[in-house]
Amino acid sequence: MSRQQFVLNKEKTKVMSTEDNTCMVYVDGKVLEQVDNFCYLGSLITNDAECSKEMKSRLSKGQYVSVGLKRIWQSHDSAVTTKWVGLLKALVWPAAVYGCESWTLRAGDEKRIQAFEMRGLRQILRVSWTAKHTNDWVLEKAEVARNLLESVKARKLSYFGHVMRNNAESLEKQIMQGTTPGCRKRGRPKTTWIDNILQWTGYSHWTRYSWTQKIEADGDNSFMVWPSLGVSTAEANKKHELCD
Repeated sequence: MSRQQFVLNKEKTKVMSTEDNTCMVYVDGKVLEQVDNFCYLGSLITNDAECSKEMKSRLSKGQYVSVGLKRIWQSHDSAVTTKWVGLLKALVWPAAVYGCESWTLRAGDEKRIQAFEMRGLRQILRVSWTAKHTNDWVLEKAEVARNLLESVKARKLSYFGHVMRNNAESLEKQIMQGTTPGCRKRGRPKTTWIDNILQWTGYSHWTRYSWTQKIEADGDNSFMVWPSLGVSTAEANKKHELCD
């Protein structure tokens, strides 16, 4: 470190382990603090590689932005549709779903995203949480449809298609396809990032394996693993453009 003129700040430097063990990293005789999570480029990285905390953090930041626009939501100068399309989607949503391409969505996470979308719409319509109005009534009143979750899915599919067009030596592609060496822990397997893609496209792991073998045999590394995923990705991109 001294050769490269690199100096560590012992107070700001932290260490994290993805295994259930203790890291003993010394700098000038002092042990660095071990943490369970840290923020990197606006995203929350945890030691268990879960996305739930990151998702809750992003949605909380989006809600913070929405609260800052409370005076605009309560104004009577613009129509509801103008507020919804022009401000909520341009200011609140980007803060809430930043980095959503890396999220692994489970059923509870999808409900949380939809609840966040409805909460923002109710703020615009000035509907109190004590008012007994259903979500369908709120959507009909605002003359809009739910599309935040669809936008997140579209961005994930678009990112997946981008990675699959890389060559076979791409580390990101190997991790996504699950071809890296090693084995998982015993027990029920958790929902993975690629499981979302399989569910949304209607393909199975066996389909993925068979097409991967075919592509490697043909030597065409630029083609996607799923033959029809190009159509799914194109449709997702079209939905994403409509949402924007």
